Amino acid sequence: MSEKPKILYCHCAYSRAVPKEVKMEVLRKLSDSGVNFEAVPDICKLSAEKSPVLKDFAQQEDLHIIACYPRAVKWLFKSAQAPLQQQKIANMRAQQAQEIIDQVMEK
Repeated sequence: MSEKPKILYCHCAYSRAVPKEVKMEVLRKLSDSGVNFEAVPDICKLSAEKSPVLKDFAQQEDLHIIACYPRAVKWLFKSAQAPLQQQKIANMRAQQAQEIIDQVMEK
């Protein structure tokens, strides 16, 4: 049985709010690192669909979420009946890719 990923990456596929360069660099650096992560196309869409996947992630301890503004991510999870607890959220709209990678890799 494989260990659950400790990083959830949102590609924000249905929004242009996150700079494409930041998304692509974060995804590339995650892939190159060999760290266990899960990428989803869009947390907004999963929330709108009330996807049970969000509940699974909300129950994980020590989860890093890479998406957009923390307040928006928390609201999206809550809207899907999957309130977040102490998960850490990196903001691709306001942070640079290397800063995000350092944050989730706890450097």
